[in-house]
Amino acid sequence: MAAVQPVTLHDPSSPLTATYVPAAGMICTSLADEDVEFLGQRRGLQAYLTDGKTMGIPILYPWANRLSANGYRVEDTIVNVTAGINGVRGDAYGSPMHGVLAANPDWQVIEHTENTLTAALDWDNHPRLLATFPFPHRLTMAVTLADRTLSVATTVTATAEQPVPLCYGYHPYLTIPGVPRGDWQLQTPSMRHLLVDERGLPTGESEKWPGGPRQLSATELDDGFDGVDEGAAFTLSGGTHRVEVTFGAGYPAAQLFAPLSDNVVGIEPMTAPTDALRRGKYRMAAPGSPETAIFSIKVG
Repeated sequence: MAAVQPVTLHDPSSPLTATYVPAAGMICTSLADEDVEFLGQRRGLQAYLTDGKTMGIPILYPWANRLSANGYRVEDTIVNVTAGINGVRGDAYGSPMHGVLAANPDWQVIEHTENTLTAALDWDNHPRLLATFPFPHRLTMAVTLADRTLSVATTVTATAEQPVPLCYGYHPYLTIPGVPRGDWQLQTPSMRHLLVDERGLPTGESEKWPGGPRQLSATELDDGFDGVDEGAAFTLSGGTHRVEVTFGAGYPAAQLFAPLSDNVVGIEPMTAPTDALRRGKYRMAAPGSPETAIFSIKVG
């Protein structure tokens, strides 16, 4: 494995820093204001490298959350994916979970300044990746840190005649340091709440989620949504701290994750809802028409 050398970006207008590790799946491991850390460290980077145990801000690619079976079909292409093979990981039920890029060492840095970082992964060059997602493309992540805001632009560029399904997402593990979890407040926009079964898979039923503020208290969340408006903002706050996640272009779906067992809240931008790759509910990056999705995290 390539050396997991971190790259730290510095906000020109504040003490805020963001640290990425390109050779560990282009994961963001820290978003800190001097010694105040706003990303959940959970089990740490080493557990992500060895076991795929997530922390910080990992990319979930080419699908976010879980699939309902060990295979999917896109037009005439039928693909089999099995936990334990070609980088596929399974959840407690064996369902393929969070794609295949956990800690992937193949990202190449193509630009780096004091407050920007751009890296790319050429899917075509890796047979193991093509075995699970046989759609040749280039995946590019461009990160900027400015005005106390981390902005992440992800571009999918088809490199063959096949369009590329867009079912990926990110899992920012946010935390409010120095404030008890029960005192955190989570504010969400109005959207559609997708009901799930005991395996965490959408049932096809939904209900309106009115949004607004709620104190976290003893609330536990692992809920999926769609109908998220472009520019919608989610806010986690407590004490004097405030973290705002804005879903820009390309993220109409979300997952909210707030386990009682950990002092983190996941506000997850997704290009399509859970299991979309099997259900056919997604956009495509067509040849000659790259697709870019953008989200940002502002620390107050």
